[in-house]
Amino acid sequence: MSTKIPINIAGNLVADPELTYGESGVAHAKLRVAVNQRIQGSDGSWQDGEPVFHNVSAFRALAENASNSLKKGDPVMVSGELEFRAFEKDGEKREARRIVAETIGPDLRWGTASYHRSPRAAAGPEAGIAGLQAAPEEAHPAYSITTKGPVSVPPLGGPVRNEISL
Repeated sequence: MSTKIPINIAGNLVADPELTYGESGVAHAKLRVAVNQRIQGSDGSWQDGEPVFHNVSAFRALAENASNSLKKGDPVMVSGELEFRAFEKDGEKREARRIVAETIGPDLRWGTASYHRSPRAAAGPEAGIAGLQAAPEEAHPAYSITTKGPVSVPPLGGPVRNEISL
């Protein structure tokens, strides 16, 4: 049985993201995030509460980007679905929970970040980091809300058109 609940967390990475590739070539990053609650005492002073550790899984481009961008100790924000699973191991019933991430980003309350757009070319396990190359000078496909399909967007510096109509 599997239950999924929407969730947003802000915390710190406990370790560097672990990037692996499945048999089908899909990238999977495992992250461990510690979330500390701040508690105000009766005297007005603030203290850290007990940390709660969350296992986070990211897939495909999000997994590769998180692995290339984040490291142990970084403050992050994760949005996704909390997934509970029940399973049996050695004849004993057990439960596991993880967050399947939809988005991951740095928490900018504690510092600054520089954003670099990744090329849309897929980088498989054999390409590794070498698959992340500079974007070509030609137009990149994007998504149109009106046609619900790809559209051609000019590269940076080209004329801009808004394809969104409500």
